[in-house]
Amino acid sequence: MNKTALYNKHVSLGAKIVPFAGFEMPVQYSGVTEEHFAVREKVGIFDVSHMGQFYVEGASAKDLLQYVTSNNVENLENGKAQYSCLPNGNGGIVDDLIVYKIEDEKYFVVVNASNIEKDWNHISAYNEKFGAKMTNVSEETSLIAIQGPKATETLQKLTETNLSEIPYYHFTVGSVAGVENVIISNTGYTGSGGFEIYFKNEFAEKLWDELTVAGEEFGLIPCGLAARDTLRLEKGFCLYGNDIDDTTSPLEAGLGWITKFDKEFVDKEFLLKQKEEGISRKLVGFEMQEKAIPRHDYLVVDAEGNEIGKVTSGTMSPMKKIGVGLAYVAAPHYKLGSEIFIQIRNKNIPAKVVKLPFV
Repeated sequence: MNKTALYNKHVSLGAKIVPFAGFEMPVQYSGVTEEHFAVREKVGIFDVSHMGQFYVEGASAKDLLQYVTSNNVENLENGKAQYSCLPNGNGGIVDDLIVYKIEDEKYFVVVNASNIEKDWNHISAYNEKFGAKMTNVSEETSLIAIQGPKATETLQKLTETNLSEIPYYHFTVGSVAGVENVIISNTGYTGSGGFEIYFKNEFAEKLWDELTVAGEEFGLIPCGLAARDTLRLEKGFCLYGNDIDDTTSPLEAGLGWITKFDKEFVDKEFLLKQKEEGISRKLVGFEMQEKAIPRHDYLVVDAEGNEIGKVTSGTMSPMKKIGVGLAYVAAPHYKLGSEIFIQIRNKNIPAKVVKLPFV
């Protein structure tokens, strides 16, 4: 199993360590609920150094990314980031990712930990035609997420960069706690605001400690993968391997907003046809109407008990204190307000299709 540069720090803090995407990762420290509320109301710090990072450079870098990703890279300006996905050539999704434009002819791509090799091979195969320079810096790069309403105040103590001048999904390269060449990005996976910082592994413990001290007055606590999951689910954010994969199209997953047809890209014809003909199933958010917790792979049925879908993610929402989830549901049951039923231990528990996010 791989370990991040902060592994020993997590152990010393008493984190519960679990295997995740080939890494030994902290799943929780003080408890999922406490960590969840810290991020919603104050500030939390996450080690997400297991994520993958590639540089794509050269005169053909933009053309390569424009072709392999679903979003329109032409809309990126220097210092801007873009959420996107990699269509797989068969109507599914290789991965979802973030593309950062560092400067003309230089892009930074962040991918999911479980898909680093898969994504690299996928992009490289198309790059044989384009000839961009690709560099995999995943093993030498650490990533810390500072998330929550007090995240900006916490990080601002450690940098001269004016964080208030970095809009959502924008970034800059600056100094943090004396560490140079840090990518400071107004992005995150919690829906509570904050920043993600990318830097060399050797500075990981220093930056973790400095951030911990800086956030002390705001109630900062370390947070694990479990809280990261409940936080993203309350906001309806997709998790690769659960809500999207090689069998789900971006349109079915509600990712039409990152699928731009004003350019040529992998699967354009397939997805355009799917858009014109309409989708037969859709990823929707639902709330349980009785006390019950939906889980991954639970069946979704209609009032007569006929199978109409499957739960992809589910949890007890710490904020709403009810069971919530995401599920692929067949037409016409995926319409807002539809009554569906989640099969839990041979019982069909009523649920309602609702608009995302949940909170």
